[in-house]
Amino acid sequence: MKYFIITYGCQMNKSDSERIATVLEQAGYKKTFDIKKADLIAVNMCSVRQSAVDRVYGLAPKFKQLKKSNKKIKTILTGCILKDDRKKFEKFFDFVLDIQTVGQWPEILKAKKPIKIEKPSLKYLEIKPKYSHFPTAFVPISIGCNNFCTYCVVPYTRGQELHRPPEKILAQVKDLVKNGFKEIWLLGEIVNNYKYKTKEKEISFRELLKMVDKIHGDYWIRFTSPYPKNFPDELIETIANSKKITNYLNLPIQSGDDEILKQMNRNYTVKEYKILINKIRKKIPDISLSTDIIVGFPKETQRQFENTKKLMEEIKFDMAYISQFSPRPNTPASFMDKNQIPKNEKEKREKILTKILEQTALKNNKKYEGKIIRALIVKENDNFLIGKSYHYKTIKIKREQNKKIKIGDFINAKVTRALSWGLECKLCEKN
Repeated sequence: MKYFIITYGCQMNKSDSERIATVLEQAGYKKTFDIKKADLIAVNMCSVRQSAVDRVYGLAPKFKQLKKSNKKIKTILTGCILKDDRKKFEKFFDFVLDIQTVGQWPEILKAKKPIKIEKPSLKYLEIKPKYSHFPTAFVPISIGCNNFCTYCVVPYTRGQELHRPPEKILAQVKDLVKNGFKEIWLLGEIVNNYKYKTKEKEISFRELLKMVDKIHGDYWIRFTSPYPKNFPDELIETIANSKKITNYLNLPIQSGDDEILKQMNRNYTVKEYKILINKIRKKIPDISLSTDIIVGFPKETQRQFENTKKLMEEIKFDMAYISQFSPRPNTPASFMDKNQIPKNEKEKREKILTKILEQTALKNNKKYEGKIIRALIVKENDNFLIGKSYHYKTIKIKREQNKKIKIGDFINAKVTRALSWGLECKLCEKN
């Protein structure tokens, strides 16, 4: 019996898919890279945007065709699924299952009926993942979210915040480092909200970072995504003084207008965000900053959009993940305005911000030209080595320069050309 996994979504979805693979292989399934040869197809989805949901609906014709040639094939849908979507998906998936029940999937497949979970639990995170992104590994430190941003489905699909015991996190990181992983991502819906009460004291995110940083080995620590409201000076200090936490930070702003931020229930102002950015840049001058932005939020006026545009020009992000507002069923934002911003206007606004980003990213990358940087090789593509720098810049090097370099190696490279979305490099003679 063979399995095939399709993953749509964030790093947490990718991490969950690695646990699905473990469970299926322990049940006797073998991985196939050809969906046509699969006896079981698991789709791990995201409901954050309608476009992601539409991609799952788009699989229906393919599944129908596959079942014609293999009548025994079974399909599972899991991940972040809203109740409204769940009912619709049940029509063409054999099983729609909560990711937290993954450890029971073999039993469910035999019984041919789902098992309902009583309440959200961290138990499934104890399943050792079948890591599939070497030399990168994802380590969830918490699941769920308490913030209830008005556009977001996560509190409804993942539940409210639950935090893993620090000893479990540290044990996982130690095991990863021992097995040669070089880029460790600590994951949480709001990663800096992490806190765990022990008998002696409460462990904060800052203290957890210090613990991970002390683990012996040559590796990098990254984390995603923090929330601007809970980012104290002590946390900035910890990042600045760390040996292994890289100088890269994704700090979502979502909008450059205070009224829109209020409607989003983001609980900070543009001024507060700017003050935080200034503090970070003062303490870590070469920090690489990315953000998340939503355009076309209900009733977003041209003036309000101009405020976001102005913020983009002022802060000069290295990267921004810009998305068009997508109303999600039963979230407060979906009821705010029946007359949503037209699709063509959202597209226009997205293009304007992308153009600004292209210019600021290129300017930021130009400062690396002629310099020697440290990078981690993460994959090969068309005779090129592809890597990520300490500042999370994508680097590209011609493969023929050095046949000994392999995926998972740290290298020193000289930047020969800066582009908006990455750096062209050549290997230094000594690595």
